[in-house]
Amino acid sequence: MKKGVVCIGMAGAGRATQLHMHAYVRVSHVTVRFKTIFARRKEQLEPAAALYGFEKITYDFQEMLDDDEIDVIDICTPPYLHEDEIIRALRAGKHVICEKPLTGYFGEADTDELVGNTTSRADMYASLLKTLDKIRHEVEVSGKKFMYAENFVYAPAVVKAAEIVAARKSRILYIRGEESLKGSSSPVAGYWSKNGGGTLMRTGSHPMSAALWLKMQEAKARGVEIKPVSVTAEVGNFTKGLTAEEHKHIMADPVDVEDNGTAIVNFSDDSKALIIANDACLGGSMNYVELYCNDSHINCKLTMNDAMTTYLPDEKGMEDVYLSEMLPIKTGWNFPFMSDENLRGYYDEIQDFCEAVCFDREPRAGIELAYETVRVLYAAYRSSEEGKRIML
Repeated sequence: MKKGVVCIGMAGAGRATQLHMHAYVRVSHVTVRFKTIFARRKEQLEPAAALYGFEKITYDFQEMLDDDEIDVIDICTPPYLHEDEIIRALRAGKHVICEKPLTGYFGEADTDELVGNTTSRADMYASLLKTLDKIRHEVEVSGKKFMYAENFVYAPAVVKAAEIVAARKSRILYIRGEESLKGSSSPVAGYWSKNGGGTLMRTGSHPMSAALWLKMQEAKARGVEIKPVSVTAEVGNFTKGLTAEEHKHIMADPVDVEDNGTAIVNFSDDSKALIIANDACLGGSMNYVELYCNDSHINCKLTMNDAMTTYLPDEKGMEDVYLSEMLPIKTGWNFPFMSDENLRGYYDEIQDFCEAVCFDREPRAGIELAYETVRVLYAAYRSSEEGKRIML
């Protein structure tokens, strides 16, 4: 690696890549070189390469691993590809950035595609734990940085909450966190084999990571150990009962996954976290983390943020004006995203990762947070299926 320069190989050319690339161009104190971008579809890869200014394109992931100039592989591919790409990149001597979630259970080679309907959550959980241990071992022996792209723990409001908790040595007694949308634009979002779960995994992983990370910061500040010890959860499919007319405003199309989930995490200090995720949120996206502490009450609102409100009686001239994520119409009262990618943490996330590689320090979000998030989420799936609390 040239001093002060980080050379990137990008895996993927979809929405996650877009978010990362918008952040890379704002990195300061480190020069970022966009060497190669990999994807499988020509119609997606070539426009992305031109838009983001990559020097090369490839349809072969191994080509990036064989390139000695590339320092970091940024994995923005679908979750079912993460395990293989992470391990191969680490073994090739590359630092790794991995978009959430770290991994999941996606079925065995000889199973039916609809694994969400055919595999027990207990079997999924047992298999997942082996996968998690395997990935963590590969990270530990590689000597390379593993950087977990969980934007919630880089969102300015969540970072400030952690600062306040640490400074006051507060006891976080109860956390409530949510990410809810009206569904996903991904054509494979309804399949367990591609995502490792439904909305609890796809969107609930954000507030889950934030809750776990905040408790880690509390424990560090107070000099104690705090661990998640059990999970109770419910998941379901409420959109399947809707008629076509009733369903028209919701994009959720679950095939063998859930479209709503609620999990309660119990920690070793008797505190709790309530995590909410569903695909029935109209009018934009709902992203927040709320802390009830022994000496404070802190609300972290990522979206919908009321820094600006608009009322439009019609959509004249608004064709190319972006107001907020998952917003079908721009008339009436709305809450436009103001500096969206900053407030949701993407800028600071990529800045932290580039500095971690360039200056040889650990990132804020690493393998332990990635590991714990997925472990707790799969315990939640098992809890829902078995109708009981799952001990971690």
